[in-house]
Amino acid sequence: MTAPATGIGYFPRWLAGISCYIAFGLGGLLSSLTILPVLRFWPGERNVRIQRVQKAVHYMFRGFVHMLTWAGVVRVSTVNLQRLQQAKGMVVIANHPTLIDVVVLISLMPNAGCIVKQGLWRNPFLRGVVSAAGYIPNRGAELLLQDCREVLARGTNLIIFPEGTRTVKGAVINPFARGSANIALRAGADILPVVLRVVHPGLTKQDPWYEIPRRTIQMQVETGASIAHLRYDAESGGDARMARQLTRDLETYYKQQLDINYELT
Repeated sequence: MTAPATGIGYFPRWLAGISCYIAFGLGGLLSSLTILPVLRFWPGERNVRIQRVQKAVHYMFRGFVHMLTWAGVVRVSTVNLQRLQQAKGMVVIANHPTLIDVVVLISLMPNAGCIVKQGLWRNPFLRGVVSAAGYIPNRGAELLLQDCREVLARGTNLIIFPEGTRTVKGAVINPFARGSANIALRAGADILPVVLRVVHPGLTKQDPWYEIPRRTIQMQVETGASIAHLRYDAESGGDARMARQLTRDLETYYKQQLDINYELT
């Protein structure tokens, strides 16, 4: 087990980690001004153009994860990765232990979309990326649901964190909101659960973004078996009741999975 970096030995790790953040921001800005507009407006149907951009973002994020690995910030391992890479038109849910969870997931999936908070649409470094990739702005419930249906119908997977925010340090998970269950049931999409297990936590909700962890975050990305929405549609009760039941089942599943000890190789 690697000892945590301390004293003067922590400075090179901090500098390398901050350099990754700077490269990520500048890369997002430059790609928004160069390659992404070309891919977005290159001839072809709208869905094809969006898929091109999503694949480009996938490669960009994969490069960023490689940089973070080189800097000693994170080391990612996977279990059942083929389920994630072969998914199509599914609601991909995951627990949310760190700041970089969505980056890691998109780096592993060539056709992923997500719901983006309004602030990122005003961020000069990332607004071009989220707009070109067809990501969904977090707006009113009905408009949001309509956007989600369109994204899922064209075969794009939709990443959602049911916790809503990063897991509070010391907790297994935060209580799940019903948003992901509502979207899956009302859009008629199956759910693909992904469990993010972390050793040496860092970049948590309580940590400022610039506080590079003193030990490498060991993250295991484990993809579970898909959950059919029809299983809940077949039960009696309205949409609200079924969404509550599905949310309870998902929360129980994650609590059980995250209680399992594991070793990263």
